[in-house]
Amino acid sequence: MTNFVTIEKGLGPEGRIAVVRFDRGDGINALSPEAMRQLTQAARSFEDDGDTSVVVLTGGPKAFSAGFDLKDPEGRLRKSMDIGSLRRHLKLGPRLARAWQELDQITIAAIEGFCIGGGIALAVALDFRVMSSNAHIRIPEIGLGMNMSWQSIPRLLHLMGPARTKQAVILADQRITAEEAHAWRLVEEVTEPGQAFDDAMAFATKFASQPPISAAMTKLTINRLTHALDDLTSHMDVDQFALATLTEDHKEGVAAFLERRKPRFRGR
Repeated sequence: MTNFVTIEKGLGPEGRIAVVRFDRGDGINALSPEAMRQLTQAARSFEDDGDTSVVVLTGGPKAFSAGFDLKDPEGRLRKSMDIGSLRRHLKLGPRLARAWQELDQITIAAIEGFCIGGGIALAVALDFRVMSSNAHIRIPEIGLGMNMSWQSIPRLLHLMGPARTKQAVILADQRITAEEAHAWRLVEEVTEPGQAFDDAMAFATKFASQPPISAAMTKLTINRLTHALDDLTSHMDVDQFALATLTEDHKEGVAAFLERRKPRFRGR
């Protein structure tokens, strides 16, 4: 099994910063099922870590993540799964996002290149995002005949509000520049090209210098208040996703993506 994720601990003030690097070395950094499992396990490795108070998650130098890997052999097996197996498999994404959101540590995403689909679903599960000025974000799910899932709609809504969330999610072909992402409050800092990780580490240093127990309790309070109704409003998005994958529009969207052509949706 190839290891896509590495963890380095003991950095920064009093060794309280850790770095998680997700890099498949291909300049795309797609989220295969195995990559999602490794990233979930990376988050869970901090659950009982009292020595780390900030975690920086970074992708490769050319991409944070291209989102779900439509060409991955395991992922393509979804087409032949019964509904029960499909629902279980589709929980990989929500489980990944939840594992990162629920960490006691402050979490910061360092984004270079592009951040697409599942990549942004993961990034918005973290506390902060630092983005290179030449990077961009895109949420292509609807353009593939799917819905945005992983319970990410509420997270996007908390950050951007309803109008911008609709614009970002429904206009699937739209590239959201770093400048737009900052203006829309989707990212907190924009940095020079190639400097997202360094600036994320500088940001992390500020948090690592704070009292870790007080910081963790404050984060928990803010998250509980912010996300109190999220599960209620988005608990069905996995089933909606499963339903969407049965449509002709989904088959057409994926085929058009793989064939590099414009899809023709018919609403069925």
